[in-house]
Amino acid sequence: MNLNFKTYGSGQPLIILHGLFGMLDNWKSIATKLADQYMIYLVDLRNHGRSPHADEHTYELMADDLKFWMEDQWLYEANMLGHSMGGKAAMQFAHNFPEMLEKLIVVDIAPKQYSGGHEMIIDALSSIPIDNITSRKEVESILSQSIDDHGVILFLMKNLTRNKTGGFQWKMNLPVLKSAYEEHIMGGNTLNDVIEVPTLFIKGGNSQYISEEDNSRIDSLFNNADIHTIDDAGHWVHADKPLELIQKITEFLS
Repeated sequence: MNLNFKTYGSGQPLIILHGLFGMLDNWKSIATKLADQYMIYLVDLRNHGRSPHADEHTYELMADDLKFWMEDQWLYEANMLGHSMGGKAAMQFAHNFPEMLEKLIVVDIAPKQYSGGHEMIIDALSSIPIDNITSRKEVESILSQSIDDHGVILFLMKNLTRNKTGGFQWKMNLPVLKSAYEEHIMGGNTLNDVIEVPTLFIKGGNSQYISEEDNSRIDSLFNNADIHTIDDAGHWVHADKPLELIQKITEFLS
């Protein structure tokens, strides 16, 4: 799959993968700050952003997508950072293709099955009659009826774009993401072997995505892993504490 991507800077390559309902632009501010030290590749994962849509959405397929894309860019070894869903995709890549990774950074996600948490967002997005929408304000109004957090609404609306006829459409493949959500997105990775790639897990101090109980599972699956907590940060660590995150990234990679 020919994934959409943008590059910033020069130097040692660092590939950054976004989370569910996100896109590469979510990490643009981090990329520009790291660009004086690294060659940053921001990538839209399948069914997100401007990357192609497909009927299936699994971590195995996302790992294969990334391998194909890296080889197409003549990238045969790089560092990789993934946040949330992107972190699970990065873990799967490290498991399947460890020879192509130098170091791995996983931001606020664990290698386990999650019980959910995005159902309200999926229902809100699905309730929008996208083919009949005439303005962005109309979408914002509908989302605000069920989502209280205005920041989440603005995050989701980054997916809204004009189509060729002048109407609106979603950049993401909402029907496929909805059908894959419980089994494949919230599901655990297919990690059957211990991962030797040096790995840093970064947890938001106010987030519950990585619990104390997850530490033992991380230790059993990753032979060379550290876990670091960034205080006063939620799940979106890159938005809440960007400078602290950048410091940990550069310390680990150097």
